Amino acid sequence: MNEKLRNMTSIHLMKENKILLLYRQGGKVVDHVWTGSAGGHFEPFELNDPQACVLREMKEEIGIDVNDIEELALRYITLRRVGTEIRQNYYYFANLKSDVDENIVSNEGNCKWFYIDEINNLEMPYTTQFIIEHYFNLGRKTSEIYVGTANGEKVVFTKMPKY
Repeated sequence: MNEKLRNMTSIHLMKENKILLLYRQGGKVVDHVWTGSAGGHFEPFELNDPQACVLREMKEEIGIDVNDIEELALRYITLRRVGTEIRQNYYYFANLKSDVDENIVSNEGNCKWFYIDEINNLEMPYTTQFIIEHYFNLGRKTSEIYVGTANGEKVVFTKMPKY
């Protein structure tokens, strides 16, 4: 089999006890589901720089740039095999600065702020729902980067150690 790679990023913006989600409409890979605040595919010049990709996507999709956020951190990397494609996703989390207007508009769909207890029943891409659940149960209490492998039933997370 000749697998192809699909490299993507996503950012989840937080403000106080809320998370900004995007109801993506018209997407090529994900459509009519709630996703991270912004995200997308790597451009060729970004293949070794997922942070550059996520910052570009954030600016393009919701008009927010690096000066509007704080505590930007890569927190999750997931792998999922879909047909002949291996999907590698880089998930970032950041806080929207308190002086930035939280009325955010996207050219990719509708943005909405949610309290964590409001998102349990939202329809989301497979890996996104596991990322958010893990983040609010454990990930936000640490500064670890987690690697997740999707197995069809769940995403299995492991801390990515430095050595």
